[in-house]
Amino acid sequence: MDTVQPSYYITTPIYYVNAAPHLGTSYTSVLADVQARLRRATGHNVMFLTGTDEHGEKVAEAAAEHGMTPQEWCDSLVPAFKELLQLLDVTNDDFIRTTEPRHAEAVRRLMSTIKDNGYIYKGSYDGWYCVPEETYFTDTQVRHADEERGTEGEHLCPDCGRPLQRVQEESWFFKLSAFQDRLLELYRDNPHFVEPEIRRNEVVSFVEGGLKDLSISRTSFDWGIELPFDDGHVTYVWFDALINYLTAVGYGADEGEFAYRWPAQAHLVGKDIIRFHCVIWPAMLMAAGLPVPEEVFAHGFLTVKNEETGATEKMSKSRGNVVSPATVVDLLGVDGYRYYFMTDVKPGTDGGISWGRMEQVYNTDLANSWGNLVSRTLNMSAKYFDGRTPAMPEGWDTVESPLSQVASGLVDRYLEAMYRFAYDEGAAAVMELVHAANHYIEDMEPWSLAKDPARADELAFVIGSLVEAIRVSAHLLAPLMPTTSAEVLRRLSAGDEVGTRDLKAVCAWGGFAQGAPVTKGDALFPRLVAEGAAQKGDKAKAAKGGK
Repeated sequence: MDTVQPSYYITTPIYYVNAAPHLGTSYTSVLADVQARLRRATGHNVMFLTGTDEHGEKVAEAAAEHGMTPQEWCDSLVPAFKELLQLLDVTNDDFIRTTEPRHAEAVRRLMSTIKDNGYIYKGSYDGWYCVPEETYFTDTQVRHADEERGTEGEHLCPDCGRPLQRVQEESWFFKLSAFQDRLLELYRDNPHFVEPEIRRNEVVSFVEGGLKDLSISRTSFDWGIELPFDDGHVTYVWFDALINYLTAVGYGADEGEFAYRWPAQAHLVGKDIIRFHCVIWPAMLMAAGLPVPEEVFAHGFLTVKNEETGATEKMSKSRGNVVSPATVVDLLGVDGYRYYFMTDVKPGTDGGISWGRMEQVYNTDLANSWGNLVSRTLNMSAKYFDGRTPAMPEGWDTVESPLSQVASGLVDRYLEAMYRFAYDEGAAAVMELVHAANHYIEDMEPWSLAKDPARADELAFVIGSLVEAIRVSAHLLAPLMPTTSAEVLRRLSAGDEVGTRDLKAVCAWGGFAQGAPVTKGDALFPRLVAEGAAQKGDKAKAAKGGK
């Protein structure tokens, strides 16, 4: 393991296996993958973790409904999660399952440590429990939620609105209440621990309202990891699941790796599970004497925009508006999929998606702007310079041009945005260069320059500047669209630059290979030509056609 490079450890939540993976699963995974690719390109030794959460009552119930044991049920679903990662070109370094022996060992170790430190005690639980959310609620929380909804006496889950179960059983408790002040100090001293700010405010408000000790074991079912100090109890599924972040980097098994990797730099989660990750998880780590992660970034929900009314709706089978990742990939391609969801849905906020908007973003940004720029420039370079990039005079890269002006400082602006998960801003910065290059073609009219031998040097400068703008743009777009960027660089005879570990250096203006072979190739993003057909997600009707 290379410990000279700085470690960058990023995780997704581990996904429940009570159902097949969905669009939200893919969104979080790609969100993490873009950052992982970016960090590799900037010299980090990346550990990118994802996986599946396979314990708990609702998993056991789903298995029983399908006539399987819980383990059989989990084993039947996990391949679908792995296949989705492959489909979306996600480069996770590890895929953890909470049913693995390595994880059970880590859970038992951490639970024992927390108990030895005096933060776990035995008692009796009498309260409300939501099986679908795997969450406990107090009488006060349930009463307030029912009052707000006008469902007094129905005892519905404050989060999902489904009926709660009354649980009365012997339980072990975690002294969460002991960490209220330390958690508030964490949020105050390290505001970036919870991002974006709107989620941090929610967490602070929740903790300021007071914390109660948390029941962390169950005796009513046995599908889970037994407590190391009480065989009759299985670990509360969230306590079990959160520890996966330690398991994967050698906690209790590889001291060297754990010292290098922990704490994690970023946990990516949906906004619905921030209390587990921003309250319970740091308190667990504090109780064990371990450092907390540097950041928990909570993204919003994906909703569907009704094409007729313009209103956004929650995805549901009853509405017939569920969008599957495979259907979108079938329409836009993998890189088109990644670009749309990472740039048109602003990370950290809820995003209303629609087939019409997908088609618009694809055609405007990728087909008409980026793809068109690459096609026109490479065709002209091949035509005017015998199938090669132009040979440039010494010092050409120091001559100011409209493109070099836009490129100046671009990498820094791009990284500043991308590092804080503002992928929409990072992509917009790159597209400024792409748009400038397209305008440069129209303004300079290289086809006219090519007709005048006396202006050969000027032609070379124009085409060379365009080639360089494309090369830089390809590198910066690579975390979002890795396959396309690699293909663009290959067509420029810059394939050896794919997978760079020094993004800033490789993007220094003036680095394209001069006099190197150019491959024109097919259109990178053939335009979606059938108006409105893409809104139905029907590839047969929305046939692609080149421009």
